[in-house]
This record gives sequence, structure tokens and C-alpha cells, in this order.
Amino acid sequence: MGINSLIRFENVFKSYDDEAVLDNVDFEIEKGDFVFLIGPSGAGKSTILKLLNREETPSAGKIYINEIDLATVPFSEMYNIRRRIGVVFQDFRVIKSKNVFENVAVSLEVVDAPINVIHEVVPNILEMVGLQNKILKYPSELSGGEIQRLAIARALAHEPDIIVADEPTGMIDPKAASEIMNLLIEINKLGTTVLMATHDYNIVNHMKKRVIKIVDGKIVSDKKTGIYHE
Repeated sequence: MGINSLIRFENVFKSYDDEAVLDNVDFEIEKGDFVFLIGPSGAGKSTILKLLNREETPSAGKIYINEIDLATVPFSEMYNIRRRIGVVFQDFRVIKSKNVFENVAVSLEVVDAPINVIHEVVPNILEMVGLQNKILKYPSELSGGEIQRLAIARALAHEPDIIVADEPTGMIDPKAASEIMNLLIEINKLGTTVLMATHDYNIVNHMKKRVIKIVDGKIVSDKKTGIYHE
């Protein structure tokens, strides 16, 4: 176990109706890492991300965040853990009825941030992701890449330790995808740990970051500077 361990899966199993989805999954991610999670559809990538945020619970094994065993955290207190994890989804999940500012502000409102803090933090985050000139626009007025940047801004609002990205480039064009990856690299350079599930071998091979490959619920390789291969 590394002294900088931020995320740790220990002998994690997950099954639904007696069908194994994860089989004895073991890995550790240190603070500041950038890690790709790859593998075919149905391999278990999304399940790992859901377990990390405790949308799901393991059938067996232990999951730790900063040495806190998630199983010991009462559900009523999980918000403290979730505040440390920013989640970015493939399908964006922005609120169509709210403008750019309001979409990001929601992440702070749910943790009862004061109005003055919201009005200070939100513009700063929107500038970081390059949306400072779109602050009053609605999602219907944004491109796919801009919507994904908005989703990242919302994930960053409460200054998480970890960004979990589930296929964040899956529904946008290659140019926008490149911009999103550059943004995630900059976020990582600021010290935020990034765990990204992806099918995009071009991105993985270009980045040359750590690659964990999962097939049929089992980790089959874990390379420090890996590439995407079938």
C-alpha cells in the first residue's frame, strides 16, 4: 500500500442475480494520478465508477478513499465522501432549464454554500473551462464540447480530490474531445486525481498515462504508461 494512496479496491466482487460483474478486483490509485480504465462494453468499467461513488455497493471486498472504508460510512454521511468526487458523464446530465451559471451553482447550492461564495466561485470555474463568455447561455445554445466543459465545471465546483469521468468524449467530435482532454490534463496538473473510463484508443495511446484494462470483470493488465489494445 502506497503512502499516497487515495483510492484502493481490495478483492472486490460484484454480482447481480448471481451473475458476476466484477471478480476479485484489486488496484490502488495515488493522489495526483491520471488513470485510464479500458475494456470492452460490459467489462465492468462503469460498475467500478459507481462503486467508487457508492451508487452501488460491493458484494464482497473493500473500497477505500483516503483510507476510509466506504462500508463504514453511514449512508446519511456519504455526502462528505461524494463532495470529494466530481463525476463527469458521457451523456452530460446538465439541467436544460438552467443557464450555464445556474448549472454550476446547483453543485454549491446542494451543500448550502452562501450566495456570496457561489458568485465568487462559479465565474472562476467557468473561466477555467473557457465558458466565461457563455455564462447566461442555456445548454440548447451550446455545442457538444461546450456542454461537456459545463459538466466538468459542475464537477469541479466543490473542489473535489478526484474527477471520475465515464466516457467523457464519447458523444462529441474529435476536436472537442481533444479540448476536453487538454482540460482534464490541466485539472490533473493542479493536483486533482483523474480516473477516466474510455473506449477511445487514440486518446489513450496519445496520453501515455497509466492504463488499467478490465475484461469480463477481471483486471487483466495494469501498465504505468500503457496503450489501448484489444
